[in-house]
Amino acid sequence: MAIRIGILGYGNLGRGIECAVKQNPDMELVAVFTRRAPESVKILTPNVSVYHVDEAVSKKDEIDVLILCGGSATDLPVQTPEYAKYFNVVDSFDTHARIPEHFANVDAAAKESGKVAMISVGWDPGMFSLNRLYANAILPDGKDYTFWGKGVSQGHSDAIRRVEGVKDGKQYTIPVDSALEAVRSGSNPELTTRQKHIRECFVVAEEGADLAKIEQEIKSMPNYFADYDTIVNFISEEELKRDHSGIPHGGFVIRSGKTGWNGEHQHIVEYNLKLDSNPEFTASVITAYARAAYRMQKDGQTGCKTVFDVAPVYLSNSSAEDLRAHLL
Repeated sequence: MAIRIGILGYGNLGRGIECAVKQNPDMELVAVFTRRAPESVKILTPNVSVYHVDEAVSKKDEIDVLILCGGSATDLPVQTPEYAKYFNVVDSFDTHARIPEHFANVDAAAKESGKVAMISVGWDPGMFSLNRLYANAILPDGKDYTFWGKGVSQGHSDAIRRVEGVKDGKQYTIPVDSALEAVRSGSNPELTTRQKHIRECFVVAEEGADLAKIEQEIKSMPNYFADYDTIVNFISEEELKRDHSGIPHGGFVIRSGKTGWNGEHQHIVEYNLKLDSNPEFTASVITAYARAAYRMQKDGQTGCKTVFDVAPVYLSNSSAEDLRAHLL
């Protein structure tokens, strides 16, 4: 029997989940829940209903895993512990500093309900986290480096759009090539925030806006741009639509470490991603972990889990025998 998937929230990530479910033959989409008027939301899958979010709990017996597609700032800290009372859930909570607190809140709810709740699933946190863990375990005498980009940062793009006089905008995070090469050389450099990444902004200004003021406000914005070398390009609305409509992203996780009695041998472990669509790739990771959440609960596990707790065999639609024969 197919794993029955529900989607809560139908933005870029929710649409990505819908596409990923279509690619997994052991899954079926059974419901989409939205805060908007359900009749205004058109989904791609035929014969699947869209409901208001208030109806989600009433469908708990029809859904094996509910995938939560809200934002990390205000949605998921409330939604994940709440829905873990009724469903196996998966979220993509990505505020790294608050993961321990989020885990504790979700764990209490999921243990009480006997469900599995998988948090912070995606590529960072998620796939990058796994690669950091594996490399740290294998090379304990070493140093970690994470670079993001080149890609669109949705949070930073939103911050640009909130600046007075800005009509629209996109922000790209770009690794500094010289910093990447220094890390790959095994020299274990100490790198500041500014030395690792550039932020490049493409801004459509309102007619008559003060461009110098907008540029200064962006470059001096704390927590977003002040600690980086930031380039601000003013372009037309047509150029933004034509050249910057996608949501690409990616990045690199690198561990540089030594082995040998006196640390005489140097090793570099690198994992990198180059993504055409950040939300669609994130959705594909989440969908694999939805399968794991379902199987783990069937095996009698409960509570909050992260990617660190999931054996790889739980992720695959192939049998353990097939995996041993073809991928081992």
